Amino acid sequence: MKAMILAAGRGERMRPLTDHTPKPLLKAAGKTLIAYNIENLAAAGYTEIVINIAHLGEQIKAYCGDGARWQVSIAYSDEGETALETAGGIAKALPLLGAEPFLVINADIVCDFPLASLHDRQIDMAHLVMIKNPPHHPAGDFCLNANGLLSAQGDNPLTFSGIGVYHPELFKDIPVAPLKLRPVLNRAIQQQQIRGEEYNGLWMDIGTPARLETLTDLINSR
Repeated sequence: MKAMILAAGRGERMRPLTDHTPKPLLKAAGKTLIAYNIENLAAAGYTEIVINIAHLGEQIKAYCGDGARWQVSIAYSDEGETALETAGGIAKALPLLGAEPFLVINADIVCDFPLASLHDRQIDMAHLVMIKNPPHHPAGDFCLNANGLLSAQGDNPLTFSGIGVYHPELFKDIPVAPLKLRPVLNRAIQQQQIRGEEYNGLWMDIGTPARLETLTDLINSR
């Protein structure tokens, strides 16, 4: 299974740190955010990785190169200066991802979820890793039913972790244009084509300078 790292976002909430450095190259405890994710993917057996880039993307290409230092192969989906959002970015990267299901992970999360468990995941259109709602997202995103299906409404909403396995068919009619992932997921959820699982281990969305500092403190404390 191939993997994709979403690294094209501008990181507005991280400014001024991201004015001259792309968010995935910000460091926590001396290591870039994207390096943590590449290391985790490599350790889990994902050797073919696609990274989408936009704002200051040449810096990411220069840093990651062809992936050889992590013993993986990296290809790039360049969206130009304006990012295509998640769904548009995945749609553009489809020629690099192939005809089989693929893993997608946000470049700005840190998580100890066992990615290897998703290698041979049998899916309809998608399988999403869900977490309990963090303080900065108390309303959650979707609900997880007892049978593993996701629904838009329910009593115990969970938050999408930014880790998911997708079938390329989910994006076959998506234009290569700016489009968020939520409406694409909503359509498939209505057709009962998306499953998920809840994970209760370490997960952090490094969306602000304060959370970057928190991650650094956590890593140093270990």
